[in-house]
Amino acid sequence: MHAPAHFTPVPLDKAYRLLNHGPTVLVSAAYAGQPNVMAAAWACALDFSPPKVTVVLDKATRTRELVEASGHFALQLPTVPQAALTEALGTESAHTHPDKLQRHHVDLFDAPGLSDVPAESRPPLVPGCAAWLVCRVIPEPHNQQAYDLFIGEVVAAWADDRVFRNGHWEFDTALDHLRTLHYVAGGQFYATGQSIKV
Repeated sequence: MHAPAHFTPVPLDKAYRLLNHGPTVLVSAAYAGQPNVMAAAWACALDFSPPKVTVVLDKATRTRELVEASGHFALQLPTVPQAALTEALGTESAHTHPDKLQRHHVDLFDAPGLSDVPAESRPPLVPGCAAWLVCRVIPEPHNQQAYDLFIGEVVAAWADDRVFRNGHWEFDTALDHLRTLHYVAGGQFYATGQSIKV
């Protein structure tokens, strides 16, 4: 599958803004032809230059195994129409449901221009999201084992230009279906709302 329409590169010095509003993310990884995607509520921006992020990946997840094997992962910001998919990908494990991507009709696509990332380690991306960040793992074995906390350097970023332009989110003028999700608990999400400028 090819990259979706409105898939626009984001300068790396603005990549932290993609996560600054605290959205739920989809984490994808692949190794040796085996892709997987999971949902994670605990991800955030960590640094500006080079841009870094953190994400918590439980030891029991298949995605974590792929991240550890490949040294790469992608964070994607799902949108309102993807709430049920996000819940399913965060609830079902590929260990017990190895066909979960097929069962939920997840069509993955390859990010363009990732020549620095070995082909067998390139994380696939999920269409329909508002933003995508491809990251290289910065090894921190103690944090990974003790706290399930992974640090990644963002090596490439894209956003849907209908909702993120010129380094800024445009939720006030974007269509409601482009709003990102914030997970609360028990299958409940909130969509990003109106901005308040001070």
